[in-house]
Amino acid sequence: MIIAAAAPSDVPAIANILTGWNAATPWMPRVHSRASEKGFAQMLVDNGWTLVARDGPRVLGFLSRDKRKVHALYIAHHARGQGVGKVLLDHAKQASDALSLYTFQNNSDAQRFYLREGFNEIFRTDGAGNDEGLPDICYEWRRA
Repeated sequence: MIIAAAAPSDVPAIANILTGWNAATPWMPRVHSRASEKGFAQMLVDNGWTLVARDGPRVLGFLSRDKRKVHALYIAHHARGQGVGKVLLDHAKQASDALSLYTFQNNSDAQRFYLREGFNEIFRTDGAGNDEGLPDICYEWRRA
């Protein structure tokens, strides 16, 4: 597995990962169109925030971070459970003394992952601050 800065040519793969996760998550309302997801992926890459994990030319997952704020961490369905998320998160931890992120309260797999990776719950919201209107949790990690 290779970790590298996302290139413009990675935008379709990143958008496909987002679309795939949304489609496979029954509790996730479909509030963004496919075109919107591709535009979001384009913005993440254009801002220089995104690392991708690759197996050859194939994108396995991505992490988008602006300084201490992790905006997105998604893994392709076929690559889940193989340590891709941990490798991407470890790269982000090496680049910062602290990280913060949100995950939906319904996303118990992500919650277990972040707790296992040393994140602490900071607060919960009612979902008023996100596009989906779903309650979420803010997590934070700090270098010991």
